[in-house]
Amino acid sequence: MERHYDYLIVGAGLYGSAFARMALDAGRTCLVLEKRGHTAGNLYTEEVEGIQVHRYGAHIFHTNSEPVWSFVNRFARFNRYTNSPLANYKGEIYNLPFNMNTFHAMWGVTTPAEAKKELERQRAAAFVPEPENLEQQVINLVGPDIYEKLVKGYTEKQWGRPCSELPAFIIRRLPVRFTYDNNYFDAAYQGIPVGGYTAMVERMLEGAALRFDTDYLADREVWNALADRVIYTGPIDAYFGYRLGALAYRSVRFETEVLDLADYQGNAVVNYTDAETPYTRIIEHKHFEFGNQAKTVISREYSAEWTKGDEPYYPVNDAANTALYERYRELAAGEEKVVFGGRLGEYRYYDMDKVLEAALHKWAELE
Repeated sequence: MERHYDYLIVGAGLYGSAFARMALDAGRTCLVLEKRGHTAGNLYTEEVEGIQVHRYGAHIFHTNSEPVWSFVNRFARFNRYTNSPLANYKGEIYNLPFNMNTFHAMWGVTTPAEAKKELERQRAAAFVPEPENLEQQVINLVGPDIYEKLVKGYTEKQWGRPCSELPAFIIRRLPVRFTYDNNYFDAAYQGIPVGGYTAMVERMLEGAALRFDTDYLADREVWNALADRVIYTGPIDAYFGYRLGALAYRSVRFETEVLDLADYQGNAVVNYTDAETPYTRIIEHKHFEFGNQAKTVISREYSAEWTKGDEPYYPVNDAANTALYERYRELAAGEEKVVFGGRLGEYRYYDMDKVLEAALHKWAELE
């Protein structure tokens, strides 16, 4: 506790761990505080029945950035996993993202020309020049059939309110492909780290001093005195004691079970897009690493309203919360010693590669 560090890093998730790695490589000293009892944040994986289980939801790494891809490959070997989720609508199975397999299953079309004609017909019949809500926006983009079967129920479960009450900007575009390609991500590099994300992040943090089960905010001044600079990756509103009010999030609840089956659903990710099924999707973890274990592990995901004490997952970036975040950002600018980064520190949803880009850029900016 008496040692002084160059950096105090609050949070052992991807942003904090990547920043720590860059600092350590440059000969800087780092103390990393983690509120949970493990590294990797929401990327955390643990082995169950020989299967790497994604405890906080599925994470598939994908990027078009060669520097980012080179960086993560220092700490893990990635497999060839390709994200090809399925949608289950009342027993009907559709491929995601929307592609020729989807259109064939829905309309019986077999060529791109036929699919485009039907899609344009549906869009034109219900087009609204200036959509006022998410429902109108999605129908403008893909028409009522896809909206009703593949978007409406899933989105309303995810956000806990009708699509007609959600702002249009939540979905600015939807991926539509006129090829028989089920690859969800249009990225040059994609995969899952062999052996799980936890091992990857632990390698990033080699050489750092780590303290788990530690609430930085409970003794902020004590911890701050131990370092020249603080990298804070927790919730920005919590840092300021919610003095301006709490930012809104959606949370997720998981029901995970081990099944005495070799295979439950034949795919890593199946979204349940009808309103009646209470969960949004089922993850079968062994398929992320092409597992052949005798048993399998599945997780059902339930979207939920966030309250203080829950894990915040998805920021609700509507006009009111965006304005509130800007006020917190102004407060953060006055904290000369503290850098706010990552999903919670910046109140934005980040894909993993964008988290890494942000952390690497912040390191270059500070040093």
